[in-house]
This record gives sequence, structure tokens and C-alpha cells, in this order.
Amino acid sequence: MTISSQCLGSRRALIVTGEASGDLHGANLIKAAHHLDPDLAFCGVGGEKMAAAGCEILVPSSELSVMGLVEVVRHLPRIWRVFQQLKQLLFSPQAPDVVILIDSPDFNLRLAKQAKKAGIPVLYYVSPQVWAWRKGRVKGISAVVDRLAAIFPFEPDCYRGYPIDVRYVGHPLLDEAGVSDDVEAIRQRYQLTGQGPTIGLFPGSRQNELTYSFPTIVETAAKLAQAYPEADFVLPLAPGVTEEQLRPQLETAGVNATFVRDSIYDTAAVCDVVLCVSGTVTLQVALAETPMAILYKAAPVTYAIGKHLVSVEFIGLPNIVAGKSVVREFIQDDAHPQALSDEIRRILDDEAYHQTMKQHLAEVRHRMGEPGCSGRVAEMAIELSCEHAQQGSSHGRA
Repeated sequence: MTISSQCLGSRRALIVTGEASGDLHGANLIKAAHHLDPDLAFCGVGGEKMAAAGCEILVPSSELSVMGLVEVVRHLPRIWRVFQQLKQLLFSPQAPDVVILIDSPDFNLRLAKQAKKAGIPVLYYVSPQVWAWRKGRVKGISAVVDRLAAIFPFEPDCYRGYPIDVRYVGHPLLDEAGVSDDVEAIRQRYQLTGQGPTIGLFPGSRQNELTYSFPTIVETAAKLAQAYPEADFVLPLAPGVTEEQLRPQLETAGVNATFVRDSIYDTAAVCDVVLCVSGTVTLQVALAETPMAILYKAAPVTYAIGKHLVSVEFIGLPNIVAGKSVVREFIQDDAHPQALSDEIRRILDDEAYHQTMKQHLAEVRHRMGEPGCSGRVAEMAIELSCEHAQQGSSHGRA
């Protein structure tokens, strides 16, 4: 792996994420860090947003964007190659002053162990969900991570008593949540008819989501198109996903959808209801206060193993933040087109149900804390990089 001059400044940060949401959070962190300290240069594993923010992309995050036990096994050779590249960097003369790891715990915690061996401080951003599953990981995390930026207020308690500096920083989505224009202007930009309800179809970005969830979304949309012949369907394309990948299935089902590459908040704002996969996108839709239904489907083997490991009542982040059922979740075999279309129709046709859900989503936004998360994490990264650079100077850095 070669490092360009951008990553050879006075101090360097290696930042690694394998998720589209991590690319977003990483980009906002980099922007905040550049504002606070222009001398800290960034390189690592990320996507288009991190690149646009000034990060030198050594490996595209799509190389790590795999979810599910069966799916990970299939892509192990590729993941192993990336790991070896990053490990080589950690022990090279161009080693960074701080390693910032965002989500993707199965990969990133192994990398953290290598960083620890190399004597490089590790900042973990977006805590592994130890409150949901594999709670025994807390001890291992505290052994290889120096500081952890927790995005939910209940997370620091999970690490109490362990030798790790955990700070609650608020949720990063609050730093960029917002609609760019009034809803009618966005509607015109998308060329929507407005003659019926606007239904959002949010299929996610991971290959397993497109494999296991998207066909169900399409079948559900077909049922809704029959129930609401004048409906507009809007489908936001995540980074790395093309219209050509998705349109054939929709056309075969007789669903005419408008594809957009736009702010997820603008897209959610024009929708009367959204059908979306589980993940960060559910919080983005919640911040737009748009009613939704959440579905989750995985490979049968992945789900069979996973359901015995997870120990939370909900999988949808709005419900987890609220501590109660705010929006309905449809998981695996329960995520079938009839059930999903029935829920979407209830949201559209039952005004009291619709308004109650919107009120609960407003409460979710309030519970997520105050904006400024990216700046707080940037301060942590700068602090760690300065400490390491000073130690390196005192010992004669390569």
C-alpha cells in the first residue's frame, strides 16, 4: 500500500469504516477535525463522502460492507487482504498517530488489537452493540480501545468498571439532519404527480439487503400499487447501488418508481410513509418524522444463528432509542408482502394512527440529544493524535 503526501503531514489519522452510515459519520468527523486542526491528515477505508471531506481513500469501504455470518464467510479472502494491508501500514514508518474505527466491530476490533501492538492509540466511534448481543465483548474491547465515543446515553454504563475512557457524545445524525427546501419544492424536483400518496421504498445498500429484503419490498410495492393506483413511489439510491440493479425487478412487478440520489432527509420528507430496511436509515427517517414500517431479512442460516445471540426486544433503532414500540418491525418470516402492505395501508388510511406515530418519532428525536457530536469526536481524535505525536517526538520518530 502506498501513502501519498496527504497522509504524511505533521500528524496522521487512519480512519476505517465498512458501512455507508460510517462513511457519513466519518465525513462529518473529518470536516469537524479540519475546522479545529487543519494539520491532522486523514487516510483509510471509506466511501465517497469521506473522500469528498478530504480523506485519502486507501481501500473503498465497499470491500468491507458485508453483513451476516454466511455472507462474511463467502468474502473472507477479500476482507483478509484488506486487513493485511492495514496491518502493514500500522507497523510501517508511515504509521498513523491515531486509529479511528467506526462501527464494523468484527473487522475493526481485530484491527484495534494490531494498533495496540504497534503502540498507536485507538478511538472507537459508534460503540459495538454490546447492549444487544455478545455482552462478553466488553472486556476485550476495553483491552484494545483507548477511548470510545458512545452515541447512545445508556452505553457508557455497559463499560463501567473497565479500563476504557467512554464518553457520551450524542448522535452524529443530528449534525446533518434537516430538509434543504420546502416539501412542495422537493416534490417538484422529483417530478411527483401528487395525485395519490407518496410511498418511500428504502432498500439499503448492502448486498444481502438487496438479495433478501428488496424482493419483498418489490412485492409489497406491487400490492400497494393496486390499492393506490395514483401513488408515487420514491426510491433513494444508496452509494454503490445503481438504478440498473433495481429497476428490472420493479418493472416486472408493475411498479413505477422514481429513483433519486439526494439527501435522505429530503426524500423522507416528501413521503407520507416509508418502508425501509433495518439500520441507520430508520433513524434518518425518524428525524424527518415520517411514519414507517421496518423489515429485516437475512440468509436463513444467519438468522437462525443470530436470533440466539441477540438479547434486545427491538431491532429498529427508533424503538431502541424510545425504549418502546414506536414503529412496527417485521422480521424474517413475518416480513411478508401482505403483512407489510397491511401496515403501510393502515398508516396511510388511519389518520389517528399516522399522527400518533409522528408524535412518537418527534420524541425519538428529542431523546437523541443535542447536535455537535462530530465536533466532540474530532476533539477526542485530535487529543489522542497530539499525545502520540509528542511521545514519538520525545523518542525520535521515524
